[in-house]
Amino acid sequence: MILRARTVVPVTAPPIHDGAVWISGHQIRAVGPWSEIREIQQVAAGPVTDLGEVAVFPGLINAHCHLDYTAMTGLLTPQREFPDWIKGILTLKSQWTDAEFEASWLLGARQQLETGTTTVANIETRAHQLASLRAATPLRIFSFLEMTGIRSGREPERILAEAIDVLKSLPPNRGGVGLSPHAPYSTSPELLRVIADAARRDGWRITCHVAESQPEFDMFMYRRGSLFSWLENQRPSADCGLGSPIQHLHRYGLLDSPLMAVHVNCLWGDDALRLAARGATVIHCPRSHAYFSHPRFQREALTEAGVPICIGTDSLASTKASRNGPPVLSLIDELRAVASDDPGLSPRQILAEVTMNPARALGLKSVVGELKSGALADLLVIPYGGSVSTVEEALIHHRGSVSATMIGGRWEWIAPGSSMPVSNSGLTSSPSLQPSP
Repeated sequence: MILRARTVVPVTAPPIHDGAVWISGHQIRAVGPWSEIREIQQVAAGPVTDLGEVAVFPGLINAHCHLDYTAMTGLLTPQREFPDWIKGILTLKSQWTDAEFEASWLLGARQQLETGTTTVANIETRAHQLASLRAATPLRIFSFLEMTGIRSGREPERILAEAIDVLKSLPPNRGGVGLSPHAPYSTSPELLRVIADAARRDGWRITCHVAESQPEFDMFMYRRGSLFSWLENQRPSADCGLGSPIQHLHRYGLLDSPLMAVHVNCLWGDDALRLAARGATVIHCPRSHAYFSHPRFQREALTEAGVPICIGTDSLASTKASRNGPPVLSLIDELRAVASDDPGLSPRQILAEVTMNPARALGLKSVVGELKSGALADLLVIPYGGSVSTVEEALIHHRGSVSATMIGGRWEWIAPGSSMPVSNSGLTSSPSLQPSP
């Protein structure tokens, strides 16, 4: 099929006025002005759908999410000390049933789909529910299985082996899998080391919360602060007082494979250069950052060092309501927060942080996150009647659901009441996509 639209935004090329996207099966065959694609259509003889006054973008990529916390909206309030919030969510999680976690995960997946996200790097804590959850959504879910081990007292090798067994047992899916040591303070040095060894040996992708808060920074730099005091009798403290949290991960090998480092609000010394030299990507979660009043995100230092930045939603358990009502798990809302926090960033720079940058971080450069020949046909559509010069800004300031979301050549979301002339008739599900071992 061929989709014609007022504006097509490839991301890796300038926006196209009166553009078109030729889709064959699950992939894009060509993108360009309608005047050029029309000639292809005459040869391909595929149906043409004129979407009208809309803009077509690549599907967005959420580089960090906790889908299973979606229904925790408003159940936790910001605390003066970060460890107090951690205690609160641990208590709340202990009270939830499997059914509540499942409903929360699926609610988050639906909100992502309705707001134009097509790929999600999700932190998974429900190993026994993971296969059925992944099968219940059309999203490309990259499941990073969370590991801690501080309180369990179990052998690190056993923790890792069980996690790998779970991931390898999952049925083929549109997304992929990876490992997530939760954070330096909640993961033993020995577990970090064996995870790093497995990543180097077998190519596992890794994501980890690190250098998120001042208490975490004080714990590892100076052996002090509220987090250190809380955990002093729960974990060995010999690894504290030896340097920054980033240096801690480096010491135990976690930077020896490309790392998706989440938050990174507290840098020290050559931390940014260390991340850049090792090929790490940093994930910024703007609304969660504001919820906790974390130290200012170190965008300038990271960018100057050459560290790619992506944007994630984190979870609705750490997102404040706005004057428009309760929060929704929406990357577009995160884009708007970035634009407000960093007005010097261009819309094109911001858009790259939910398309090209996370695609590279997940090993999917040229596969998702852009509209080009050979890429998967993942895209979103919003109403738009303006010029090509302001189309990227229009997405950032769009509110509510998108008009439609396509994944792998199939319309998986069409807004109720939408006048878009589209149908899923005759289309099949996308092929599996498993870049991890």
